[in-house]
Amino acid sequence: MIHPHIADALKIPDLVRLADGVVLLRFESMKIYSALTAVRHLLERGTVRPGQTLIDSSSGIYAYALALACHRYGMRCHIVASTTVDATTLAQLEILGATVEQVRPSRDLALDQEFRVRRVREMLAGRPDLHWMRQYHDDVHYLGYHEVADRIAAAFPGTALTVVGGVGSGASTGGIVERLRVTDPSVRLVGVQPFGSVTFGSQDHHDPEAIIAGIGSSIVFDNVRHHLYDAVHWLDFTHAMSGAVALLREHAVFAGLSTGAGYLAATYEARRRPDRLHLVVGADTGHRYVERVFARHTEAQDPAALKPAEVRAPEEMTMPWSRMTWQRTACPAHGKERAV
Repeated sequence: MIHPHIADALKIPDLVRLADGVVLLRFESMKIYSALTAVRHLLERGTVRPGQTLIDSSSGIYAYALALACHRYGMRCHIVASTTVDATTLAQLEILGATVEQVRPSRDLALDQEFRVRRVREMLAGRPDLHWMRQYHDDVHYLGYHEVADRIAAAFPGTALTVVGGVGSGASTGGIVERLRVTDPSVRLVGVQPFGSVTFGSQDHHDPEAIIAGIGSSIVFDNVRHHLYDAVHWLDFTHAMSGAVALLREHAVFAGLSTGAGYLAATYEARRRPDRLHLVVGADTGHRYVERVFARHTEAQDPAALKPAEVRAPEEMTMPWSRMTWQRTACPAHGKERAV
């Protein structure tokens, strides 16, 4: 098959068997599906016009995805970038034609997110021609993952399935499982979160090395549909790093930090439920984590020796790894939420 644009080729994931009961859904860059479908849908609906500037904030892979989608559909792109966006990504964004500005450096990811949203609002006030993509709040970002779900359903017909992946904006794991449950309500969803994320109530726990970009948040995301999740894992940086290093060492898979966290969670879930196939969502490659994660591989722990503390409520969670049966319940009350 000849693709009309590189984005159409890059978006397609590969399925890699990691162990009995554990399969990796490996993306080059997962949010390309979301961005391509969202931009096309907005154009078809007349919400945006060809050549208009689309703007959003990002910690990395959504920025790349949106830049590719704008390149694909002839749109302009402006990214308010996190301090965690690496030089390689920044160079690609600029060459693709996106204009990029990074917020001032902050070791506090909460402030980093607030700075970015504040800057987006400032630009919107001065330039009404901009369209804010609102990846965290506009459910148009769910649409692209329906195609991913259809691929999964075709690959594993009649299989008892559990999807494991970073929660982040909620659109990826939520969009995949919401679609799968249309025909199979028994599909389970296990979400992965870093400590410090308000999304499932871990905001009172501080991980000084937390750089698990894209799977948690210090602000409330409307696209997270809490009632879709059957269980939640909270992992610190060291555990996520250990999972990422183990993936490379044991399976030759070079994947990002969120994938490492998901791999650790899925391995644990597979031991509990060996009757099910656990599908780990691998959002991106490990390239942007070379210095901060893979260069420190000697510090990684043996995943076989790690297990979570089982808790009954978010208030009981403890670092470095906790797990809770969520039971598809509604959004919890957040004591310190920051709306955007």
